[in-house]
Amino acid sequence: MKKYKRHLITSALPYANGPIHIGHLAGVYVPSDIYTRYLRLKGEDVISICGSDEHGVPITLKARKEGITPQEVVDRYHYLNKKAFEDFGIAFDIYSRTSNKVHYETASAFFRKLYDKGEFTEKMSSQYYDEEASCFLADRYITGTCPFCGNENAYGDQCEKCGTSLSATDLKNPKSTISGSAPVLKETLHWYLPLDKYEPWLRKWILDDHTEWKSNVYGQCKSWLDQGLQPRAVSRDLDWGVPVPVEGAGGKVLYVWFDAPIGYISATRELTPDWEKYWKDEETRMIHFIGKDNIVFHCIIFPSMLRAEGSYILPENVPANEFLNLEGDKISTSRNWAVWLHEYLEDFPGKQDSLRYALCASAPETKDNDFTWKEFQAHNNNELVAILGNFVNRTLVLTNKYYDGIVPSYGSLNESDTATLESIKSLKEAVESNIDSFRFRQALSEAMNLARLGNKYLADTEPWKVIKEDPERVKTIMYISLQITANLAILLEPFLPFSMDKLRKWICINDLRWEAAGRAELLAPGHHIGSGELMFTKIEDDEVERQIQKLLETKRANMAESAPVTPQKEDVSFEDFSRMDIRTATITEAEKVPKTTKLMKLKVDTGIDTRTIVSGIAEHFTAEELPGKKVSVIVNLAPRSIKGIESRGMILLAEDATGKLVFVMPEKEIKNGSPVR
Repeated sequence: MKKYKRHLITSALPYANGPIHIGHLAGVYVPSDIYTRYLRLKGEDVISICGSDEHGVPITLKARKEGITPQEVVDRYHYLNKKAFEDFGIAFDIYSRTSNKVHYETASAFFRKLYDKGEFTEKMSSQYYDEEASCFLADRYITGTCPFCGNENAYGDQCEKCGTSLSATDLKNPKSTISGSAPVLKETLHWYLPLDKYEPWLRKWILDDHTEWKSNVYGQCKSWLDQGLQPRAVSRDLDWGVPVPVEGAGGKVLYVWFDAPIGYISATRELTPDWEKYWKDEETRMIHFIGKDNIVFHCIIFPSMLRAEGSYILPENVPANEFLNLEGDKISTSRNWAVWLHEYLEDFPGKQDSLRYALCASAPETKDNDFTWKEFQAHNNNELVAILGNFVNRTLVLTNKYYDGIVPSYGSLNESDTATLESIKSLKEAVESNIDSFRFRQALSEAMNLARLGNKYLADTEPWKVIKEDPERVKTIMYISLQITANLAILLEPFLPFSMDKLRKWICINDLRWEAAGRAELLAPGHHIGSGELMFTKIEDDEVERQIQKLLETKRANMAESAPVTPQKEDVSFEDFSRMDIRTATITEAEKVPKTTKLMKLKVDTGIDTRTIVSGIAEHFTAEELPGKKVSVIVNLAPRSIKGIESRGMILLAEDATGKLVFVMPEKEIKNGSPVR
């Protein structure tokens, strides 16, 4: 592999219309951070670039829905996500944003250079126009009936029910989400990047020159190229974004797919006055970390833009990951089916490395993978606690117990000692080889094999027993165990930065470099180490159960939201309705009816009297939570005997789409016996 002077690492700019979730972290940001930290440990010149993608229709839609400006939307999520990345140790050199002045200048200049070179084609096209709102409609501002599945709420770019990509003109009965009126087709001028012009060059550059790319990336690129590339619009009619820097282009902005990747360039300009050496020097190696939904933009479209501009380098590799699912279902921001990073830290404070480890260990590197809370718990308890933490703790405890924290001198080495020391070197080489090939799951596994080696070595040599009969032998055992510990502090730093920072402090070494790993003399005899503490703690069943229940509640809410409303029953006369006497009341006592699963015996203060009501709610509520609940009760329902208990009345409840019962209660405190009309 060619030796480069420097490295430019970019991570896909997250869209600033929502918080960061574990799918983002697993797909892009943990791999990017692992690779960046690895290069830094090797002493390489490397910068890591990221920032918020802050333009596009979803942001304007969210702003319109919330009654605020697009700038207020992106401000909220930019700072929330920036902090989440910092809290998880994602070590970007800069986290910029595409709404700032530097980006507007950079994107405008980039467009203008291509425009002046004649790289764009201009074309009139028919686009939907809202005559009431007097504006052209972007795809997401149009809804209608999907021609494939009949979904009446499909968007102009995609049906989220069947997943089919659409054009706005494919929709049946289209309507504007702004005014609700039916839009009309109207001619508008746009600029296009002729991707078909670059297809022959792209075929050679990707299919011939980059056969080493990951199979999922290479395969998707080949599929796009085999279908034949078409010109792609670089502008659109919208009032939020970088204005098209051409006279007479009022009301048009750069299309977000053209605008966003230029954000890498503008962020680098913001970071350093030497930005050009990272973007225009062939001695720089550029790597894009992205998810699979961005492959076409970073492997075909952005390289074509750079090629058209003429002075920029091209990406050397684009190690895209597939998608991470959650508990067997696709992660979805709109359905709130996700684990949000800021919420995770509230529920698991100080356990950033536990999540980083679990996400890397099950990373969707070549195919979609699934995150479950049970597996997360197992990764933490069975691997981080029982393997890594256990070995480090035993080594430090025994060293402090036998030698007051002083690294002992070693004596003669037996065959097992020599084999163990050789394994340190071979495992370091395996970790390095896998990181260099962007196989981070396997690299982490090899690094953890060093901790497994340490545990086996201690179990086989049993220093706690040998100390009584051969204390000199124990010095060698503990010396080797300490070298394994020091090597772990290096090999696992890219994966577990918080934990390895603690470990380096415990063994009193702050400057460990990658080149030192694999050696058997990282901690010299006589070096003083600290006592340490538990590196990881167990995650209990009840903590995991709370997370699972949170997701189940989300699923119920989604089902209720999407479920059809029960059809209306037959009409009743006003006289029939007026005979019902509904009053506010309070439950004072509750007990489950013996030998039943559904029935609850209630004492209810109706304001008229205190009476007994038998209600079929025992599967939805416990007896302990019911006393004190305000309810609405039909008080003039004829008494009936239920399981030998006279029931006088009926409590009114609502039922959601999942069958869950919910009390129908007054909005504010009101006297028992008040009529409900």
